[in-house]
Amino acid sequence: MILTENLTQRYGRHEVLRGLSLDAREGEVTLLIGSNGAGKTTTLRILAGLGRASSGSARVAGIDVLRHRRRAQRQLSYLPQGVAFHPRLSCRQVLGFYARLRGVDRGRIDHVLDLTGLAVHAEKRAGKLSGGLRQRLGLATLLLPDVPVLLLDEPGLSLDPEWRGKLQSLLRDEAARGKTVLVTTHLLAEWEGAADRCLSCRDGRIEGEVDPDRLRPENRILIPFLKQAV
Repeated sequence: MILTENLTQRYGRHEVLRGLSLDAREGEVTLLIGSNGAGKTTTLRILAGLGRASSGSARVAGIDVLRHRRRAQRQLSYLPQGVAFHPRLSCRQVLGFYARLRGVDRGRIDHVLDLTGLAVHAEKRAGKLSGGLRQRLGLATLLLPDVPVLLLDEPGLSLDPEWRGKLQSLLRDEAARGKTVLVTTHLLAEWEGAADRCLSCRDGRIEGEVDPDRLRPENRILIPFLKQAV
């Protein structure tokens, strides 16, 4: 699971996180929603071991990320916003590089190519991929290591509606296998009914939970942060 307690992050006088505490559970897809600047990406980067909190604690799969970063990173896979790959490498070569980096059996390359619909594009260079295909290659790299925690930052932005639905199905399948899945998004209506929990983030704190089955404008009670997040 994922657990943070009283996380703070400051850049000079600017405080991005102000005592953020959250938990995301095994076997569930948890959404982290909020407007730009709410602290969502900063939180994921700290959990992924790519940023340092000013204070507080963060644990992934029972491991303290701040004290044992490398151990924690072996238990997770992270998909950032705006994925980019070497333009001259094919999809298969990109996945081969990450397979070596993560110590993954190369047999999983064909598996994730099939999962993400990239088998027919396996030899296409990354520089020739459309934005949607490039995002699907990012998803393939995320799924390549079979780890217990998945972190995704706005994964649906470059995907068409069909593949947003397939992304959600893939993540629900991973959660059904016992994984902890944490997703940031501002595409609220797209995720209605597709997650187990939905946490609202505002001004560097978790304000509370929103019903994940009532995310469309006509189905929810509008509160200030949701007006900003749409």
